[in-house]
Amino acid sequence: MGAARFTLPKTEGIGFWKLLGSGTGEGFTPIPNTAVYAILATWRSLEEAQKQTQTAPTYRKYQSHAVEHWTVVLTPSSVRGNWSNTDPFIAQTGENSGALAALTRATIKPKVALKFWRKVPAISSVIGDDPNVVFKIGVGEVPWFHQVTFSIWPDTKTMADFARKDGPHARAIKAVRAGEWFSEELYARFKILGSHGTWGGTDPLSRLPNQEVTP
Repeated sequence: MGAARFTLPKTEGIGFWKLLGSGTGEGFTPIPNTAVYAILATWRSLEEAQKQTQTAPTYRKYQSHAVEHWTVVLTPSSVRGNWSNTDPFIAQTGENSGALAALTRATIKPKVALKFWRKVPAISSVIGDDPNVVFKIGVGEVPWFHQVTFSIWPDTKTMADFARKDGPHARAIKAVRAGEWFSEELYARFKILGSHGTWGGTDPLSRLPNQEVTP
């Protein structure tokens, strides 16, 4: 991870990028998981994204050290907020009725970090029990304070039903808003364009109805 901070910016065509660690389990804990890492990057075109995530030196080095790797290619459909004081994603398409990915990113204020993490286990349990979520993981730039959630859903309705129904997630959102727990936040939705590799032995997108998976 440390060395990639010097090599990844030199990758041809790369735009905004972040190197991310994960928490234990599915990532929704403050305890680091030293076995799972992620690269988030933007590219000038779909063709460049598909090529570079398979052939660029940094990606190839990661893959050579991994027992398994999975890449999903997306295009933003809606974006709200900032990441590191920048606008990393530009919405390219309107909302669609098909499968979508959702990403949330927040900088947690140090004084409320413990309050935030006390609510996370209950949220993780609820999303884990939801039969509609296709994939989910919690990752982050800095343990405890810079957190990212990434999930894939079959359609907007199933994602909205989870987010809005009364429960740990809805109550946590209310607490965040009332207490102004975040100093920076970003919410984005993406249309899924394709993927390559596997996670847990299969491509998670294979669970989506009528989803074409790019080899």
